[in-house]
Amino acid sequence: MAKAPQPRHITLGGREAVALTREEYDQLIASRRQIGGQSARVRVLAQQAKRTEQLLHDLEALIASQGEDCTAPAHASSTPCLHSPSTRTDAAGSCLRCELAALLRRHRDPAS
Repeated sequence: MAKAPQPRHITLGGREAVALTREEYDQLIASRRQIGGQSARVRVLAQQAKRTEQLLHDLEALIASQGEDCTAPAHASSTPCLHSPSTRTDAAGSCLRCELAALLRRHRDPAS
């Protein structure tokens, strides 16, 4: 790891200033570029996280607006899914809407 620059404090025209060698100045500029690039990447990731969170929220709201959760076996009930047979996706009788709702609940609650 490069040694941290040790600036020399000087007074120039009655104002305090810091004097750096050309090498120290180049290191400072390179560090600023790296930090700027990392900041831009973090900003993009934060925007993607917000969009993903909004998508999950919208999916959850859409699923919830379609009615109450069914009582499919996947939800620890012995009664078959109450939704139409055309929405069922597997032999166990669970429907896609119920599976999506369960998946969203699992990922929304980090404790589970």
